[in-house]
Amino acid sequence: MYATCMELDPHACYRALLSRDPRFDGRFFAGVRTTGIYCRSICPAPKPKKHNVRFFACAAAAEEAGFRPCFRCRPEASPGPPAWMGTSTTVSRGLRLIGEGYLDARGVEDLAKQLGITDRHLRRLFIEHLGASPLAIAQARRVHAAKLLLDNTPLSVTDVALSSGFSSVRRFNDAFRKTYQRSPTAARRTLSCVSETAQGDVALRLSYRPPYDWRAIIDFLIPRAIPGVEQITDEVYTRVVAIEREVGVVAVSCSVDSHHVTVLIPTNLSKHASRIAACVRRLFDLQADPSEIDNALANDGMLRVAVRRYPGQRVPGAWDPFETSIRAILGQQVSVKGATTIAGRIVQRYGRRIDSPFAGADHVFPTPARLSHARFNNIGLPGGRIRALRSFARAYDSGLLTFDGSQALQNFIATMTSLEGIGPWTAHYVAMRAAGEPDAFPAADLALRRVAQAADPALRTERRLVERSAAWSPWRAYAAMYLWRLYTDNAGKGEKT
Repeated sequence: MYATCMELDPHACYRALLSRDPRFDGRFFAGVRTTGIYCRSICPAPKPKKHNVRFFACAAAAEEAGFRPCFRCRPEASPGPPAWMGTSTTVSRGLRLIGEGYLDARGVEDLAKQLGITDRHLRRLFIEHLGASPLAIAQARRVHAAKLLLDNTPLSVTDVALSSGFSSVRRFNDAFRKTYQRSPTAARRTLSCVSETAQGDVALRLSYRPPYDWRAIIDFLIPRAIPGVEQITDEVYTRVVAIEREVGVVAVSCSVDSHHVTVLIPTNLSKHASRIAACVRRLFDLQADPSEIDNALANDGMLRVAVRRYPGQRVPGAWDPFETSIRAILGQQVSVKGATTIAGRIVQRYGRRIDSPFAGADHVFPTPARLSHARFNNIGLPGGRIRALRSFARAYDSGLLTFDGSQALQNFIATMTSLEGIGPWTAHYVAMRAAGEPDAFPAADLALRRVAQAADPALRTERRLVERSAAWSPWRAYAAMYLWRLYTDNAGKGEKT
C-alpha cells in the first residue's frame, strides 16, 4: 500500500483513514482538496469524502503539492515514514542522513556523493519513491522539528530556528509561514501547549506505531545499562546526556495506551530537544513499522510462534553509537553481567563525573579520543580485548567508521572486521544496534544457532544459518530478536550481548 509514492493504493489508504487505526500513522498522509490541509491517518476531524482526498507517501510530498499541515492532528508529531521506507536502499540511506541533519550545512551534491551516485539520479529516486526532492524532505524535517520545539519548549523563536537547522531566523520565518500560513509566534500563541513538569523539565512526546513491546526492550536494556551513564527503574530509562558544553539527565517513559513515549529534558538541554528526540527514536526503534515486519516474518515457520507470542518486537538501538559499540566489544566471549561490570569500571576511570540527582547516572561516557590512548590496566580485560578497544576508538575518532547509514551493510561489516580483534559476530551486532541496520544478523551467536538448530537440525553450522536467514531479509535483525526471545523461553537464559 505504501512502498513508494507511485504505489499508494487510494482505496486501501481511504479505508485506513476511516479506521483511524494508529498502526497506519505516518505511513501515508491525506490531503483534503476542499480545505488545502493535509492530515495524519488518525486525525480526529470528520473524514472528507473520498473524491476530495489525495494521498502522499510523506509529509514533504503533501507540502510540495500545496497542502498545509493540520493543527489538530499535528503531522509533525507523527512517527513519520520509516527510515527504510521504499524499495531503494539508496533512498533509505539518504533519508537516514537527512534525518540526522546532513543537508542543514551541505548540498544535495554532497549527499549524492556520500551515497555514491549523481545528484540528478538521487533527485529522481526521491521523486519516484517519496514524491518529494531531497531538499523538500530536509526543509519539511526542519520545519517540523521547529514546530515540535515551539509546542514543547520555552525556547525563543531564535533558538528554535537555530536548533532546528535553519541558518537564520529570516529563513526560518519564511519557511514556517509558507508551511503553516502563520508566523512561529502566532502558532505558539494559538496552541499554547508548552509543557513543563514541576521540576522545570520539558516534556516531549514522540509517537510510534503499535503494537510496541516496551517491556521487552526495557528487559533487554536493563542488564546492558552502563553503570554511571544509564539507569533503568520502574520501566523508566534515565541517562546522562552531554551535548556541546551542556550536560544533564534525560528520562524516557512509555504510555502504551496512547502510543507515545515521553522524554523529560532538563531546561538547560531544551535547545537540543531535536537531537535528543533523534537519539530516543534510534534507541527505542520508534520509526519501525511493526505491521509490515511482523507480517513478513510470521510467514516463516521458524518464526511464526514468536511473532504471534510477542507482537511489536523492536531492535534496541543506540543512544550513542560509539558507546554501544564499546559495550559490544566488551561483551565478546564474556557474560552480559561481566561486560556490564567492566563497562562501569571504564566509565569510572575514564569518564567525566557530573553533579546529578541520580546516583546511578552521574558520569559522561569517555570520548573516542580518550579511549584510543587508554591503558585499560587492572580493569579485567585481556590484551586482545584492549587492542580491539583502542583500534575501534581510533577508527571512530578518525572518521574511518561512520554510523549514519551512508555505507551499505556489507561495506560496514568489512570495515569493522578489518579492525584488530573484531570478528563477524561483533560487526553484525554493532551494525544492528549502533548503525541501525535492519538486515544485520549475527549468525555466529551461540544462542541463535542453538534455537535455530532445535527448530531444524540441518542448521548445525553458521554457514547454513546464514543461508536460512536469507528468507528473513530485509528484517534479519528483527528475526534475531525473535529467535533470542525463543531461546530465552526455551532455555531460561539468553546470554546475548
